[in-house]
Amino acid sequence: MSVPKAPSGHFTLLYFAAATSFTQKQYDFIPAPLSIEQLHTTLETKYPGISERILKSSALTINLDYVDVEQELAKGIDGMQIQPRDEVAVIPPVSSG
Repeated sequence: MSVPKAPSGHFTLLYFAAATSFTQKQYDFIPAPLSIEQLHTTLETKYPGISERILKSSALTINLDYVDVEQELAKGIDGMQIQPRDEVAVIPPVSSG
């Protein structure tokens, strides 16, 4: 997947698997800085139902490092801040069989 560079003051949010199906997109550009809690709120506003159906069971990475989402959500807006030019990915669980 080739993703264009995020505009100034934004970060790139990549969607994979079920997240791509839900949003009908492979990526979004979101204004930064933004906490993990604010990211969840922003995505729920943009894609109603995504919190329950996708985000609650998905992993999240920032610049390829996994984030402890539960811990960051507990911190609220004082948690880790996603910065402009960061690359964030929503990675739903993958089933095998």
